[in-house]
Amino acid sequence: MTYVLIPGAGGSSWHWHRLAAELRSRGAEVLTPDLPAADRAAGFPEYAEVVAAAVGDRADAVLVAHSLGAFTAPLVCERIPVRLLVLVAPMVPRPGESAGEWWAATGHPGAPLDPDVRQATNFHDLPDDEAAEANARWGPQSGAPFRAAYPLRAWPAVPTRVLLYRDDRLFPSDFQRRVTKDRLGVGCDETPGGHFAHLSHPVAVADRLVAYASAAATGGGT
Repeated sequence: MTYVLIPGAGGSSWHWHRLAAELRSRGAEVLTPDLPAADRAAGFPEYAEVVAAAVGDRADAVLVAHSLGAFTAPLVCERIPVRLLVLVAPMVPRPGESAGEWWAATGHPGAPLDPDVRQATNFHDLPDDEAAEANARWGPQSGAPFRAAYPLRAWPAVPTRVLLYRDDRLFPSDFQRRVTKDRLGVGCDETPGGHFAHLSHPVAVADRLVAYASAAATGGGT
């Protein structure tokens, strides 16, 4: 299996480094493509092209999409063969609805913009020095993907799992379960940690991903 870790807004390959190392220690191939998030001309189709190019001709891709990355991943599924789609702490999209419209449509007040509030919201379960580093590595995100109508025609015919992070302050468990059920008609699994549990609890997240991939390989999954 090749795990393809897709970041959300502000995230980068660095924010996946602990989970990537844990998966590699178990013998997996891991790709962590960085998206052109700062490019004002790039939207989700361009993000999906970057991910698809990184995967190349591999036929065993497991896409793991975090937060806003849940808008990119389904479009990747339209471009390349994908074995399994895993959404972690996701913004579950709806065809035609822009990422900017997503907040009001789901009843969410919005993500914090102040750096100190962002650190307390996203990285509260990391030691202070690690939380500060993770916050300092927050990257620029253009507004382009938030303005354009989401071009997905229908949810891809790919087994899909949703993993919420139990201590997530940005997308609390009840909110995540409601939105996921409403939009995908499925439930969520959960694992400990805040919005970046793949940094704070990489072993627990890896355990879930490996179990999902094993089930998909034998015909299981949602």
